[in-house]
Amino acid sequence: MSEKIVGFVMSGGVGSRLWPLSREDNPKQFHDLAGDGSMLAKTLRRLAARPAGATPIYLIASERHSRRVRADLAQVDVAGGGAIFEPVGRNTAAAVAVATLQTLAEHGDAVMLVVPSDHEISTDSQFWRTVEEGVPAALEGRIVVFGIKPTQPETGYGYIEVSEGGPVHDVSRFVEKPDLATAEKYLASGNFYWNTGIFLFRAGAMRDAFMKLQPEIWDAARQAFAAATSDLSGLYMPLDLYEAVPSDSVDYAIMEKAERIAMVPAGFRWNDLGSWQSLLDAGPADRQGNVIVGDVVAIDCENSYFRSDGSLLSAIGLKNVAIVSTPDATFVAPVSHSQNVKKIVEQLEKSGRLETRFTPAPDRVLVSGAWRRRVHHWLFDETLPLWSTKGVDDLHGGFHEALGFDGLPIAKPKRMRTMARQVYAFAVARARGWDGPADRLIAHGLEFMGRNGRTERGGWVRTLNVDGSVADPVEDAYDHSCVLLALAWAHLCGNPDALRLGEEAFAFLDGHLQDGEAGGYLETPTRDKTRRSNPHMHLLEAFLAWHSATGDPAHLKRAERIVELFRKHFFDPESWTLGEFFDESWKPEAGEAGTWTEPGHHFEWASLLVDYAQKSGRPEMTAYARKLYASAIANGLNRATGLAYGAVSRQGIPLDRVSRSWPQTEVIKAALALDRSGGPDLKPEVEARVGRLFRWHIDPAPTGLWIDPIDERGRSLATEVPASIFYHLVSALTQYLDGTEDTGSQRL
Repeated sequence: MSEKIVGFVMSGGVGSRLWPLSREDNPKQFHDLAGDGSMLAKTLRRLAARPAGATPIYLIASERHSRRVRADLAQVDVAGGGAIFEPVGRNTAAAVAVATLQTLAEHGDAVMLVVPSDHEISTDSQFWRTVEEGVPAALEGRIVVFGIKPTQPETGYGYIEVSEGGPVHDVSRFVEKPDLATAEKYLASGNFYWNTGIFLFRAGAMRDAFMKLQPEIWDAARQAFAAATSDLSGLYMPLDLYEAVPSDSVDYAIMEKAERIAMVPAGFRWNDLGSWQSLLDAGPADRQGNVIVGDVVAIDCENSYFRSDGSLLSAIGLKNVAIVSTPDATFVAPVSHSQNVKKIVEQLEKSGRLETRFTPAPDRVLVSGAWRRRVHHWLFDETLPLWSTKGVDDLHGGFHEALGFDGLPIAKPKRMRTMARQVYAFAVARARGWDGPADRLIAHGLEFMGRNGRTERGGWVRTLNVDGSVADPVEDAYDHSCVLLALAWAHLCGNPDALRLGEEAFAFLDGHLQDGEAGGYLETPTRDKTRRSNPHMHLLEAFLAWHSATGDPAHLKRAERIVELFRKHFFDPESWTLGEFFDESWKPEAGEAGTWTEPGHHFEWASLLVDYAQKSGRPEMTAYARKLYASAIANGLNRATGLAYGAVSRQGIPLDRVSRSWPQTEVIKAALALDRSGGPDLKPEVEARVGRLFRWHIDPAPTGLWIDPIDERGRSLATEVPASIFYHLVSALTQYLDGTEDTGSQRL
């Protein structure tokens, strides 16, 4: 009777050596590279084709690819297996540990076969004959690997050195991808094999290896697996626990350290299709040795790989080259150098370019709108009801500055910007269809602001006491930008006083804060020495809102002046960063202040510049938005949490390692705006950013509240819930609802 073999297909890789075709959102295993189905689908069919013996089939894949994975799994009889989804990639050691835990839980100490999802193998029958040869060694408790006899000095593969023996060889060592001279020596020696990355072992043997060699990986994976939840689509592990699993490859963690490893020479032809050279070798060639895919015209070309996934690609007189063209990128190199495409990918990632991550193609892997149900419920059923009641000061007027985590108000001075932002938030919610008392709340807020917060010159004060008396009478440009934004939306909602109040606010702005010397607006009428870009960003937001509310081109003209200030002074074209602090002539402040940049403000400016570009007919400003977004993604994120830092230097050195909630909302708005403006498809990025906002800031908080500051290790620093964040959350999440479609099958 044939031994049960539990099969696991590893589908978490990115396949960067096949960029620009293979990308993070649509990696190599989902592509049809040989004309007979995706690499993943063929791998699943291969495991299902075992001639005899029980073979449950499991697939370990990224949760972001769940939709595509389910489609491929539906075509195969997995014999009781299914999908296991990783919330984040933790390399192959973590995946093998989880596979082992799944086998022990469901099948006991069974034999396991672990295979990559993206290799080309000649025939199913030859594959299974080779695997069966390794079963006796696996039953003895040995880890079995499968090697390919080299036919050329290949530098793109890892190697296995063995002691020659019978059908099963003893492994002497594993070696990394060699240089050409070393590969030639390996080929000449006769006792080196290419490492296929296919492993066979008993679950108990791998468990023991982990517990002896990598107990930290095993313990962390065990905790994540124990806390996993499952439904009909598969098994899902919690992000926080799975992120805690140390990231390492199974080769480094186990294979290079374990004892008594055996190797079976493969009796099948194999190609990992890991480079354009390998696709040239494996593909159907014409008489001149060229492999041509897509809309290509090649004249007098030899031994070359040409692929176009978009417009016409033409070439004349080329030999031994690879040219791969996608709608947004083109790769050109001698075929012999095509392995080095990873250097291009690394450079693009360092500079924040998005072409390595997202695929502007019809077959991209994404689930746009996956968070809609959760977002809608949290916003309209949990948060707006709470803040429209507990957040309103019915005794003294206006809104409470903060709530405690018990949902009760905290007695604090009321900032004018917060009062205005609450008005804005309720107006936006009303425009999005909220059936709560928005009109009453808008009027309540504006009445309090007007009755208690006006100055003799027609401006608005900075801060009020709880009872509505003036605490700080300074007329601040930042506060006036928030007042103007609130009034624009109140006017859109039909408030009868908003237009008049807006005209008064503009009169004060022009008469007392406009800087006729250096340009822009003063922080306060007293002309402070330090100037900031941030109030100007919020004024730009207000001006664009008033243009939308009235259609008056004068507001677009105001916005244009802010944009020119950004272009000439705020934006650094060398580092793609946005300065925060300047002197009176708009030169960066001396010292650390002059190098201070905030990723959250990069994201805010990006979405506003896209809005301005569309309203003004100046598409060149979208390029600035992309650069701001790219630099913030490249240098402004905490890699442990994926959240934006408070501040980094122009060189990307963290200056404020705390992550607040508002930058995580602004990156959602920026990605939505850029996605609508052409270029890379950012829908997967939008979903990922919404997920992180909920993971770190919303889900850990009581109903309708949020965690604001989080330290660099992901621990909450919050002691209260600031009302000023409500504006950011309502703005971002309503834009998300407006900018996505209901998938109808979200897993939330």
